[in-house]
Amino acid sequence: MKIRYFAWVRERIGKTEEILAPPAEVASVADLLGWLKTRGPEYEWALEKSEFIRVALDQIHADPADTIGEAREIALFPPMTGG
Repeated sequence: MKIRYFAWVRERIGKTEEILAPPAEVASVADLLGWLKTRGPEYEWALEKSEFIRVALDQIHADPADTIGEAREIALFPPMTGG
């Protein structure tokens, strides 16, 4: 699956996107965020407050408990503000 990073998540990880194959036990959005944190200090730093990270599965906003299923693209981004 393609994982895309936006805004300060991208800046902290140092990548705009990557293709990853998470282990089978990574079933939910929360599982994915937890697994990504184990990939290195830059991921841990970017996702240290994962409750603030917003996730979209194939361009549809998802909650932490939502299953990843067969998503082909997962986007991670910080909360948005209006102005």
